[in-house]
Amino acid sequence: MSNKNIPFQVINWDFIAKTDHPGEKGHSTWQTVQFEGLRIRIVEYSAGYVADHWCQKGHIVYCLEGEFITEQENGKQFTLTKGMSYVVTDDLSSHRSLAQNPVKLLIVDGDFLKYQP
Repeated sequence: MSNKNIPFQVINWDFIAKTDHPGEKGHSTWQTVQFEGLRIRIVEYSAGYVADHWCQKGHIVYCLEGEFITEQENGKQFTLTKGMSYVVTDDLSSHRSLAQNPVKLLIVDGDFLKYQP
């Protein structure tokens, strides 16, 4: 059995601590569950949020509430609203998030999204 196997478990997000992460403007709060090679987060952006960096990490992002913009460094922008997702592999996009109003996301990332030439 691999040490990356995750046994069945229920996550009650009410008991997962929130951590604050300032943006260039506004802030985000994260609730994080970490497994070997896998991270699952509920992330909330404040109104007026602008990420403080261009991210190149791969993600699966699902919008739970509100709407936000994912901006790519090349200038392309994508608006995601409740019920929409995006997915990207590590190092295939330089992107950041912007939110005019509060938004709540489910974000999953991990080793399975590593770039493989």
